[in-house]
Amino acid sequence: MQLQHRRFQLKLAQPWRIARSASPLGIGEFSLVLLELRDAGGRLGRGETAPSRHYGETPDSVGQFLQRVNPTRLSFHDVPGSRAYLDTLSPGDHAAKAAVEVALVDGAARLARQPAHAWLGVPFTEGRHVTSFSIGIAEPDLIRQKVADAAEHPILKLKLGAGEEADRRMLAALRAVAPEKTVRVDANEAWADCELAARQLDWLAADGRVEFVEQPLPAGARPEDQAWLKARSPLPLIADESCRLAGDVAACSPFFHGINVKLVKIGGLLAARAALREARALGLRTMFGCMLESSLLISAAAHLAGLCDYLDLDGHLLAANDPFVGVGVREGVLSFATAPDPWGLQVIPRPGI
Repeated sequence: MQLQHRRFQLKLAQPWRIARSASPLGIGEFSLVLLELRDAGGRLGRGETAPSRHYGETPDSVGQFLQRVNPTRLSFHDVPGSRAYLDTLSPGDHAAKAAVEVALVDGAARLARQPAHAWLGVPFTEGRHVTSFSIGIAEPDLIRQKVADAAEHPILKLKLGAGEEADRRMLAALRAVAPEKTVRVDANEAWADCELAARQLDWLAADGRVEFVEQPLPAGARPEDQAWLKARSPLPLIADESCRLAGDVAACSPFFHGINVKLVKIGGLLAARAALREARALGLRTMFGCMLESSLLISAAAHLAGLCDYLDLDGHLLAANDPFVGVGVREGVLSFATAPDPWGLQVIPRPGI
């Protein structure tokens, strides 16, 4: 097996800002690492990762991990065994491992002449899987513009955490353009104490069309505060930063109504599948989210949509230079019906990028 990787700067169509953004103006681009595995027969598997400093990973750390990988220990014929080998190299580096594992699944499914969801044993139902479209923290004028530009999407996800008054102005700006749409809210740990979080949750519930709130408290909040907030919350609470790895699912159950899985933080498709299945067994709601990603990683996640109650797979829709063509999105509905490749992740490189 041969392994090649490179960095790619994903340029964003609009500045992107969340509660923990270092710059009040947000960011204009995001660094990805793209990866290819090729076996002795010339069969190809593609992977990607979008490492986050919040979880202690960067493009440099991903590159350093990949330099340690012995490609001869990887095989499209044994994805679990290949993944077990990766885990011997480091207890962490989950974003880097995700890139390799996604490529292994792509190659294995191609070898079996199956789409990845069939290889993973998770049915994908055309017409059923709807993603939200994310609106980052911004001034009201820009919020209104972004919401208008997202007119075709039936579900919006609004990033909050800029302060109580600023949060109210942002939701009011969204409602000025889309008064009837379902809205999901992501606080990204910004509400520092349970009293503030409770006020915000009551305010959001009064809107009448807010579906749930992600990660209102910091991931390290006291267990008693998290339990209190869940017990009195008028809206479902979804764990994101509190649920990094598959082993965190059960621990989140007393404090949240559901979990948000992301390939980059959990380490790949196999762990994501296990976490989603465990969450369902525990009676938790399941969500698949993303970072700022290309169509390759979004398509990989979409192959597990059949295990999810909610989807937030829109990272590629925020990009101005998506380097791949994969899963389609029309009026918020994910579809592989027009995917450019029938096998594996069902993704091909975009010409000219």
